Amino acid sequence: MRRCIIVILVLISFKLGAQTYEIGGFFGGANVIGDVGRTNYILPSDIAIGGLFKWNKSKRYAWRASVVYGKFTADDSKSSSSARQQRGFVMDNSILEASAGLEFNFVEYNLHKLGPAFTPYLYTGLTYFRYDYNYFDAGQFINANQRDGSFAIPMTVGAKLRLNQFLILGAEIGARYTFTDNLDGSNPEKSNVMQQINPGPEFGNILSDDWYVFSGVTLTYTFGRKPCSDCFE
Repeated sequence: MRRCIIVILVLISFKLGAQTYEIGGFFGGANVIGDVGRTNYILPSDIAIGGLFKWNKSKRYAWRASVVYGKFTADDSKSSSSARQQRGFVMDNSILEASAGLEFNFVEYNLHKLGPAFTPYLYTGLTYFRYDYNYFDAGQFINANQRDGSFAIPMTVGAKLRLNQFLILGAEIGARYTFTDNLDGSNPEKSNVMQQINPGPEFGNILSDDWYVFSGVTLTYTFGRKPCSDCFE
């Protein structure tokens, strides 16, 4: 009987120490950096929510994939630029993105040892996103009721802390450099769907593409089997 109890305890301890994968959610806010509204880099105007999955290959890096939906509003009247305040444009948009890439830990992050685990991290990879095709015509914001798509490069900085054996809490700010200049409706000529309608004129800095930012918190649950004998020792 004593041997059975010992075997069971050993198996349970191995299972508890086998956190290789993470699955969870992201919740925060979104904002755009473009030719309409404020020029603040981090100032969410609406919500962002999504899910993510991580495969912790070592103490230093993890493969990561995520799907996030966000909305944002840009209002010239809230800008610090007097020219934008006088123009008075207001626009909104929504984004649905899928992203995959590599998350790099600044310090060794070992989920297979008891006790706290904390590290700042960086994430980058490749993102594809869909957004509303909009434009301005005679100062009026026009939603063409069509969706367009583009790619972006995510640049995310964050920090994560293991709360207990299974839950990890994180906070991050992720800027996406996009390959479109029409998130704010300022450059419909560069859109993939502009041939289907008669868009309004372009304005603003046509030589610079738009950015959008997701900032918020993550909560993930760890599970899985230890991949090899020396990955997390």
